[in-house]
Amino acid sequence: MTEYVKAFYKTGAYIGVVTEDKDSVKVVQIKDVLKHPIQGDLHNPNQVDVPLFHERKALAFNERANIPSSMVKPFDGEPGDYYVHLAEAVAELERRLQEEDSAFNQKSLEALAGVKKEYELMYNMNFS
Repeated sequence: MTEYVKAFYKTGAYIGVVTEDKDSVKVVQIKDVLKHPIQGDLHNPNQVDVPLFHERKALAFNERANIPSSMVKPFDGEPGDYYVHLAEAVAELERRLQEEDSAFNQKSLEALAGVKKEYELMYNMNFS
């Protein structure tokens, strides 16, 4: 039986499988998305006047990521459909950003629009 983990990477949350344990880091193969990463500069949260305002995509299905062991927890359950949950996670992030009209949220929504276009091309998803 496959043992799934919940992994937190940058500002996203995922379900995956540990494929390698390197003491302080675990290599996690992504199987599902729980929370989409926020947009912008991780080192300057909620700031728009930064050198580079990042468009952050979620880790891809079956992508392997080196995640600090402290950010990997046991997960009791099965992953769902990666693409369905990716769309739901994007919609949830978008909803939260639309709740408050701030410069950061507006910039984040612009970045997220670019990410959505990439998902549409990469995964043949439709966000309309």
